[in-house]
Amino acid sequence: MIDVLNLTQSFGKKTVLNQVSLTVNENEVCALVGRNGAGKSTFISSLLGLLPVKTGTIKINGKERSKKQPWRNEIAYLPEKFMLYPSLSGYENMLFFAKAGGKGMADDEKIQELLTSVRLWDDKDAQIKGYSKGMLQRLGLAITLYQDSDIIILDEPTSGIDPIGRNEILDILKSLTNKTILLSSHHLDEIRQLCTHVAYLDEGKITKYPVEEFVKLQHLGGI
Repeated sequence: MIDVLNLTQSFGKKTVLNQVSLTVNENEVCALVGRNGAGKSTFISSLLGLLPVKTGTIKINGKERSKKQPWRNEIAYLPEKFMLYPSLSGYENMLFFAKAGGKGMADDEKIQELLTSVRLWDDKDAQIKGYSKGMLQRLGLAITLYQDSDIIILDEPTSGIDPIGRNEILDILKSLTNKTILLSSHHLDEIRQLCTHVAYLDEGKITKYPVEEFVKLQHLGGI
């Protein structure tokens, strides 16, 4: 599903990713971990096509990205801070992004289903400027899932959320099936609950482990 081979990214004289290779197979849930500044954001931005590939190749579902074949509908992405419209309600935000990402039409039944699944249907008509951070993140997740892509990339999906809100997000992610997921996280307990594998980024290189093997190798420097 995700195949990265010998990816190198640098800024000026600083090499951030040095011939990085990673494969995330179909239906795997892989955590991308590493110290702050290790290059996680650069790696994710490269996958999303936000940074041009300098050397190496990235394939999504067996295809390299091109101007003729952007990965618009093959990857759904939830950033750490989703840019929403505070004066609109949760439902109106959902409707806006559903139309923006589709063909001008929105599936109202699907919106209701997703807002219900993230426990926001009862709050759908409230302006989101009154939402908690956990509610905002759940709304962002619902918008991301509306795209119904096979591959989902999540950047710190529970960052800054209180324990109850964090558990709500984790429960939603656990309920997903037939999805290939790459998520950036600093929480080992979260990784153990959700993930099948860990991609450990350190000094510009990535090493992939089964989760329990990574847990035993925490002398690598931790997360």
